[in-house]
Amino acid sequence: MTAIEFEAKILNVEPEEIRALLAGAGADHVADRFQRRYVYDIPGRPGAWVRLRDTGSGTTLCVKEIRSDAIDGVTETETAVGDFEAMNTLLGRLGYRPKAYQENRRSSWALGGAAIEIDEWPLIPPYVEIEGDSADHVHATALVLGFPPAELTSENTTKVYRRYGIDIEAIPRLTFE
Repeated sequence: MTAIEFEAKILNVEPEEIRALLAGAGADHVADRFQRRYVYDIPGRPGAWVRLRDTGSGTTLCVKEIRSDAIDGVTETETAVGDFEAMNTLLGRLGYRPKAYQENRRSSWALGGAAIEIDEWPLIPPYVEIEGDSADHVHATALVLGFPPAELTSENTTKVYRRYGIDIEAIPRLTFE
């Protein structure tokens, strides 16, 4: 299914403080997971890529396309697949070579129909990602947690890394090791 993502980030957070804010706001804790992914370029399509991700509770294959840095600037087409390594092998047989392997830790929460993720990635401070049904939904959820829209960014992870002087695209293995 193809969908527009309505999502924004709150950068440089303390995960325990965010957990306390979420619990105080009545959010439901969904799961804490370790995730890993392979990222593949799509030849001739800048701003679009394939992501194969093991979410810790399943595996998904997704094509992401960036149209802008706006809160609704990414289109995502995603489906569940059976096996992380087998799908990587299958993509390889189709000619796709991963440009990167990446890991992160994610604490998932739900509040008022929004998905809230506390993401921890190697080399940068943790951040919160809020995904909702619309830009207004994302902004309203952030406000419930005490974050005004001015404190949100819709930058993708590559641009967030650039804020810290790191070119994530030059790191073929981004791990916690």
